[in-house]
This record gives sequence, structure tokens and C-alpha cells, in this order.
Amino acid sequence: MDTKIRCAWCEKDDLYRDYHDNEWGNPVYDDATLFEFLVLETFQAGLSWYTILRKRENFRSAFDQFDYQKVAQYDEDKVQQLLLDAGIIRNQLKIRGTISNAIAFMKVQEEFGSFSKYIWAFVDHKPIVNQLKSLRDIQATTSISDSISKDLKKRGFKFVGSTVVYAHMQATGMVNDHVADCWKRNQ
Repeated sequence: MDTKIRCAWCEKDDLYRDYHDNEWGNPVYDDATLFEFLVLETFQAGLSWYTILRKRENFRSAFDQFDYQKVAQYDEDKVQQLLLDAGIIRNQLKIRGTISNAIAFMKVQEEFGSFSKYIWAFVDHKPIVNQLKSLRDIQATTSISDSISKDLKKRGFKFVGSTVVYAHMQATGMVNDHVADCWKRNQ
């Protein structure tokens, strides 16, 4: 029997626990993975993360394994195909936003050498470790997520409000928001 103490939000089922234990909060410096989380977080806006996790493999298949170079080339036929795909969230604005984000993502890579160098510079290239006693202490946004959101929007990104950006920061380990008694807190 698993006796690990975890952040309470992930105790819904094994899918959530696995995500919490193996991904959430782990620092990600790989551009391909950063793009994957950017896509997933933007589709999550207004929905539960659990909904996105359940559809993750469908998203992976629909969006060419999150290959931003391929996604940037999507045409109207591909948009229409995605709108018919019941395995993903069929939101036309988010689908079109993902294509725009892939293009903007590659422009950031050109300017900074990688998206990772760009995004991690906002936190001085190391995770922010918050001191959280319980889930009530977790913020939805911070001044840093506000700054990143503003800069991403200026660069042409869509669906990157401060709340989405902060969730991206949590998912990719730019911020460690594991609560004090969680086994992953000091990993």
C-alpha cells in the first residue's frame, strides 16, 4: 500500500498521483516538453487539469507529438480536422491559438537560442521554492507570472494569461509549490 503523503489535489486517482509524483514541479529545460505543457495549459484554461490529463495522449496524437515545427505549419484543413477530433478539446480559438503559439515559440527560440533560456530567465534560471503549509497557500498568479504573461502576449502568444502562465510554471518546475508535508517537497 502506498503511504506517501502528497499534495491533497492529486489524491483523486492514480492518473493524478502519477502526474504529481513523476512530473508536476520537476524542472523542465527541454523545449519540446515546454511546448507540450504550453499547449496543454492553454487548452486547460477554463477547464480542469484532470480533463486535460485524461485527454493528453489524444492531444499528443492530434498535435503531432507536440512538434512545434509541424504545428506551426498547420493549414485550414488541419484546423477543420482537429475541430472534428472528439479526443481533444474542440475549441476553435484554442486550436488556432496553438498554431500561433508554435510560430511565436520558434521566434523566441531564434531570438534567445531556446525557449528554455527565455522562460527560465524570468526566475534567474532556478526554481522558486515556495514555503506552503497547505493548498490554501497556493496562489493562482504572481508578479512573475504577470510579467511572463505580458511578455508572451507582446510576442504574439495566445491564451497565456497570468493564471495559465503560473500553472505552466508549476508544471515545469519553475516554481515548487509542493506543500510542506508532501514527499516531493524536498526532492
